[in-house]
Amino acid sequence: MLALAVGIVAGSVASPALAAREPSAKLVRCGEQSCLRVSGHRDNPASIVRINGYAVPAEGDSKWTVHLPVDVVREWSAPNARTIDVSIGNPEMAQETIASVDLPIGLLADGTVLASLVINVH
Repeated sequence: MLALAVGIVAGSVASPALAAREPSAKLVRCGEQSCLRVSGHRDNPASIVRINGYAVPAEGDSKWTVHLPVDVVREWSAPNARTIDVSIGNPEMAQETIASVDLPIGLLADGTVLASLVINVH
């Protein structure tokens, strides 16, 4: 029984560490335009980072970062996409891990313009 409890506690402690290794995306300014900063972790610094299937130059070794203009992300993604696929390919082992990363809310939404907005107060 004690071993089961220790196993459960150890599993719950390890989960946040694993979650922290998942790639993430954030909207940032890069000069005059907005960019998507995608960052994550890779075990091998020689691993190739791909976003939606496109190889991108990643800054850093184990902890990496990629900056992409929003227009490029829009071009590489489906209309109104809410996620991007980030893959890390290890050339030595011929394997690839893929993660679906949430985009900032509304980043690739269509630019519907409201002609008017009516608010009724009761």
